[in-house]
Amino acid sequence: MKRWLDLLIPFALLLATLVVRAEEGPGIARLRNLVFDSYQRFHPRPYADAGVTVVDIDEESLARIGQWPWPRSKLAELVTKLGQEGAAAVALDIILAEPDRMGPQNLLRLWPDNADQASLKAVLQNLPDPDLALAQALASGPTVVAVALVNEPVPSGSLLPMPRKAGISNAGDNAIPFLPAFSEAVRALPIFEEAASGYGAVNAVPDSDGVIRRLPLLSAYGEIIVPGFASEALRVALNSSTYQIKASGANNVLEFVDRGVSLVRIAGHRGTAVIPTAGDSSVLLYDTGTQPSRFVPAWQILDQSADPSRIAGHIILVGSTSEGLKDLKPSPLSPTMSGVEVNAQILEQIVTGTYLKRPFWASDLEIAFLLLFGSALILIARRFSAIGGATVGVIGSVAAIAASWFAFTRQGWLVDPIFPVAVALLLYMVTAFLGYLRTEGEKRFIRDVFSQMLSPVLVEKLASQPEPPKLGGELRELTVMFTDLQGFTSIAEGLEPQDLTRLINRFMTPMARVIQDDHAGTIDKYMGDAIMAFWNAPLDLPDHARQAVEAALAMRAALAALNAELAKEAAEKGEGPMGLAFGIGVNTGPCSVGYMGSEQRKAYTAIGDAVNLASRLEGLTRMYGVDCVIGDGTARAVAPAAGNGPSFALIEIDLVRVKGKQRPEPVHALIGDAALAAGAPFQELLDSHKSLIGAYRAQDWAGATEALARLHDQTERHFPGLMPLYTLYRRRIEGYRGAPPPPAWDGVFEALGKTG
Repeated sequence: MKRWLDLLIPFALLLATLVVRAEEGPGIARLRNLVFDSYQRFHPRPYADAGVTVVDIDEESLARIGQWPWPRSKLAELVTKLGQEGAAAVALDIILAEPDRMGPQNLLRLWPDNADQASLKAVLQNLPDPDLALAQALASGPTVVAVALVNEPVPSGSLLPMPRKAGISNAGDNAIPFLPAFSEAVRALPIFEEAASGYGAVNAVPDSDGVIRRLPLLSAYGEIIVPGFASEALRVALNSSTYQIKASGANNVLEFVDRGVSLVRIAGHRGTAVIPTAGDSSVLLYDTGTQPSRFVPAWQILDQSADPSRIAGHIILVGSTSEGLKDLKPSPLSPTMSGVEVNAQILEQIVTGTYLKRPFWASDLEIAFLLLFGSALILIARRFSAIGGATVGVIGSVAAIAASWFAFTRQGWLVDPIFPVAVALLLYMVTAFLGYLRTEGEKRFIRDVFSQMLSPVLVEKLASQPEPPKLGGELRELTVMFTDLQGFTSIAEGLEPQDLTRLINRFMTPMARVIQDDHAGTIDKYMGDAIMAFWNAPLDLPDHARQAVEAALAMRAALAALNAELAKEAAEKGEGPMGLAFGIGVNTGPCSVGYMGSEQRKAYTAIGDAVNLASRLEGLTRMYGVDCVIGDGTARAVAPAAGNGPSFALIEIDLVRVKGKQRPEPVHALIGDAALAAGAPFQELLDSHKSLIGAYRAQDWAGATEALARLHDQTERHFPGLMPLYTLYRRRIEGYRGAPPPPAWDGVFEALGKTG
């Protein structure tokens, strides 16, 4: 490759990224939003009571008071009680566009028009109008009703002139062209609009991914400026009569805008709020996530059980978090946040002066940094190889992210680091690829050596690890499992080779899924109808013993499901049932694990006494008549901490000295999970079983026989699968009664072969 291409290709790529960045497409904006969302997740706005409370029409309120919509008389009662508690403002995040369905005028239209019903109609006409009651409640205090601005046709009644509730003072450029524009409005009934102190638009303009990250303080309805729901609630609470708008072209415009609105000021008898905004008058949401402390259920207001301090002097937003009322929207920290809570958060930010800002100079700074950073990366990578380029890329990327994070946490500025990081990664990849083309011979040699050591599957699994497993092996504590089908030879004799293969595959597939996918185990090898697996290598797994025991229980359930399928298929064919049974041995202990084998082929495997014992334990399942035998190392590893309940239903079934070992090993049978272990039947069984083992090892044959009698009844009622175990002990005891063991007998069973 020509040397000048080392410069031309990366600089052409850098130029292309600069063009993409300058175009500001929706993809760039979405990636930038994801970065800023991540910042909020790592550093959310701390929640503190800022004098804003959401009165929540929640599920419990609906259950106590009745389905939505509530009668207007009930809303009137709610508004009245909030006013009596001293609320600074009560804003209803509810579109009151229709008369009360149960109001007298609506009922009269539904009533039959005949002489027989005249007296009843007269009674209806004299009933109090719930809409009038709500209007009177709205007029009695500082209140706000909601209006929804839309760009779709609405009934002509909503086109009536809006009553003027607040004046607008506009300094600088006309604000209307910069505001979110709407042509129609779904409004409250005139009786409510006239009665309330204000009305606000509940419109939330989501970004392209549907997430609400900002709320406009003002919107344009034709040539009319309509305040947002949050800003109108604040204006009414401050007892202000005017919005003062500062836009581009005015003197002393704030530095955080380019064109459009820069500031909204609300000054009233109860205080002043000066709100910096984006050019469209929006305030960026600095999310706390949903906070239960922000809410007071509506039913508590109605029955007057709510804490009065949550109402007095607070701006009250009345809305709903009920999923059935469809006012749920995704926010940076929540997939389903109610619209009323978004408004509450904006109000909290205004009251506390906590803002996120996208400075007008941020875009220019990002592009300039891209150019300088990318150029330096290319030149250094060419001069000092790909290693030098990687170093510069890492330093520049870390610097960009750190500076962006610092700006966010200290100043609330949103400066995008994603493109510098992306350019660093992309240019480094190109540099590395060009280096690869120059050194292909060396790379081919490295690949050849590497392919002899690792399988492709294991390479992919371990690719994310900082360091690969040690080539020569390492000593680690593993939990090892062996499982083998029992009596499979006799089953295989009656099957054709194709049928046998299918049966093996049907057995291995769910077992492998349980081990690998569900419980993070590593399958070492398949051996005919047997499996060897282990936990805690090559990946660290702190709870490896528990995962292995849970896998054994899940394998038991998977085998039961497979046997049910096989029985059903056999019945459909008119054949006899063919049930599969397996034995599982599990043991925990130190093992040597690593790449082992010949020069021609290596495999990642484990060896050691713990592995051998696990294999022997699987063989012991046949002798003891249980399907899972667990070594003492595993039993101790899954034993519950002091004061906790049992983690698994385990019983110690014997002391076994396997071939080649001097020290006896306690072995345990896995009966079931923690729920079974905590039950009375298992606890009774465990007590009787301990009595049996104690008497047996003490050569108290009468006591052991008495314990066996109790166990026989308990196993018949609750644990029939343990009957072979206690039959084995009965035969041993009968044998020892006829030929007692030597005086030095320690109760240990000598397992001289794999199956004892």
